[in-house]
Amino acid sequence: METAVITGGSRGIGRAVAAAFVEHGTHVVVCGRDGDELDRVAAAVDPAGEAVTAIRADVRDEFDVERLMESAARAGEAGGIDCVVANAGVYHGSPGGTPIEEASYSAFDDTLRTNVRGAFATVREAIPHLTPDARVLVPSGRIAREAMAGYGVYAVSKAATEALVRQFAAEMTWPIAIVDPGQVETELTGYAKGRDPDDVAPMFRWAATEADPETLDGNVVGFREWKNATR
Repeated sequence: METAVITGGSRGIGRAVAAAFVEHGTHVVVCGRDGDELDRVAAAVDPAGEAVTAIRADVRDEFDVERLMESAARAGEAGGIDCVVANAGVYHGSPGGTPIEEASYSAFDDTLRTNVRGAFATVREAIPHLTPDARVLVPSGRIAREAMAGYGVYAVSKAATEALVRQFAAEMTWPIAIVDPGQVETELTGYAKGRDPDDVAPMFRWAATEADPETLDGNVVGFREWKNATR
């Protein structure tokens, strides 16, 4: 049985992706900062209690992430990690209502520590445990490439995260991709009108298992590319 690690797995895209992976027979290790919420997600996604391992971890703490990956590598039957979805992220304030000139230093620091450094720690600590055919996926959005007023530090963090993915792609063996599902209705986006997380979750499963690894590596894979490849 394959093993996938999903950070930020207690809600939104992370929760939906976890459910999609379990549905296809993958053992999923979900992490987040709220242990009780993770347990509720695990029970909902996997009532039998066999396919989901919930581990409380904060991606801002590299020692938490190190322990997460060590535990995840032992969770599946075959050992090792076959897929990592570095999904954990924060947005301080109301999406579209956080101009960068008004950002506090604390919000700036925590956004980058979570969204950028957290993604860095997630990939870095997973590397020793990745199986030969493993893949790494990092969600992002158009805001990383097309600046829009009001998205401030969050936009900066996503642009930096995409640069991080490209650098990892240039230097490591395993394919790593930026997955852009478009606008999705989640708590992080303020439930702005968009796609349901359950509707985009299969896109991550496709990127993790079926998409051409050379096409993925270091690139942005969007909703259109997924639909064109699977229609």
